[in-house]
Amino acid sequence: MGPFEYITFDCYGTLIDWRTGIIEAVLGAALEDGVKLDAGQVLALHHRLEPDIQRGAFRSYREVLEGVARGIAREVGWPLKAGGEAYLPDSVPTWRPFEDTNRALTALADAGYRLGLLSNVDDDLLSGTLRQLAVEFDLLITAQQVRSYKPAHDHFLRAREQIGDAPWLHVAQSYFHDIEPATTLGIASVWVNRLGEAPGGEARPTAETASLDGLLDVLNVIRS
Repeated sequence: MGPFEYITFDCYGTLIDWRTGIIEAVLGAALEDGVKLDAGQVLALHHRLEPDIQRGAFRSYREVLEGVARGIAREVGWPLKAGGEAYLPDSVPTWRPFEDTNRALTALADAGYRLGLLSNVDDDLLSGTLRQLAVEFDLLITAQQVRSYKPAHDHFLRAREQIGDAPWLHVAQSYFHDIEPATTLGIASVWVNRLGEAPGGEARPTAETASLDGLLDVLNVIRS
């Protein structure tokens, strides 16, 4: 297995295609109400609204997504009916894995790695997502459990408490939410740079790959 016993993953964006999930959910709900939006507009509004809602006192991710849904409706003049904002968090369990996700997870589990998830989500929403993933995880840490959202360090500190001294690698797509805090805490990391982005700061991952299909190759390089 090389130098690591545990490999943890961010979930949404790394294993699950949350962008497509959110776009499909918002466009579908809007169209039912006679409102036409486009994918770029939806993502831009989500990127702006979600961080603002997550600031301050902790709110469940269901509440965060309901706030995003209300904010999108307000911004575009969509007369969302009372309670209608639940469509967005209710869609989370339907968001699909990337094509490479279950292939990579199965290969890692078969190779003997212990796998975990560190996710900015609620326990119940994650439970629906887990039904789409082909392996069982040894470690599940959510925002609901630690009552904070990455890039705050609480997910990583809780994981270290549970992992102990075992060697650990964190794998994630988000430079801001995962690679930067992992680097700050001295945790080895692989950046799954699905979008071909440039680093947003000085932090550098241990390694980088464009997809999960390349993760085993990356692990072999790190091992050598």
